[in-house]
Amino acid sequence: MINKIFTITALLITSLTMGQSLTLNNMESKLKWTGKEMTTKEHYGSIGFKSGIMTLKDNQPVYGKFIVDMITLKNEDLPEDYRGRLEGHLKSDDFFSVDKFSEAILEFTTSSVQNSVEYNIQGNLTIKGTTHPVDFTISFIDDHWKANLIFDRSKYDVRFRSGTFFENLGDKLIYDDIVIETDLFFKM
Repeated sequence: MINKIFTITALLITSLTMGQSLTLNNMESKLKWTGKEMTTKEHYGSIGFKSGIMTLKDNQPVYGKFIVDMITLKNEDLPEDYRGRLEGHLKSDDFFSVDKFSEAILEFTTSSVQNSVEYNIQGNLTIKGTTHPVDFTISFIDDHWKANLIFDRSKYDVRFRSGTFFENLGDKLIYDDIVIETDLFFKM
C-alpha cells in the first residue's frame, strides 16, 4: 500500500513539474490550407497529420511537434472531376515536391499567455527540407485546440507564379501567403 501511494505521489509530482503530454488524435484533427490568386480566386483543401504531441504546463502549451503527411494533400473547392489535376500540380516540383519531401514539420518550444485560453507560439516550420521561424496563436475552444498560422511559401522555394521570383505576372500572380487553420484533438 505504501509503495502504491509513493508511486502515485511521484507520478503527480512529475506531471506537475514536467507538464502534461498529449498525443494528437490524427483521425479527428483537421488541417485546412488556403491559397489565393491576385484575381481574388482562392483554392482550399486539407492535409492529414502523421503524428503530433503537445506538452502543457499549467494548461499552457510549452512544447509541440506536429508532422504533416504531404502525400494526403487534397483540394476541396473544385468539383471532384477537376481536383486530381490541381492536387497533382500542388504535389509536383512546381509547388511542394511531395515525392522528395513527404513531410512538413512544425515544432515549437516557446509560448506566452495572451489570455486565459489563447497563447502566442514561436516555433519552426520545415517544408521541402527548409526551416524558418513562425509565430502563431493557439486557443483552447470547447473541447479542442485551434491554431491558425500564415506562412510565406517563397521562403520554402515554392516558386510557381510567385511575385517574389517572377515579375509581370499580372492577374496570374499567386500570393505567397498560405493560410493554415487547424482543429487539434488529442487522445484521452
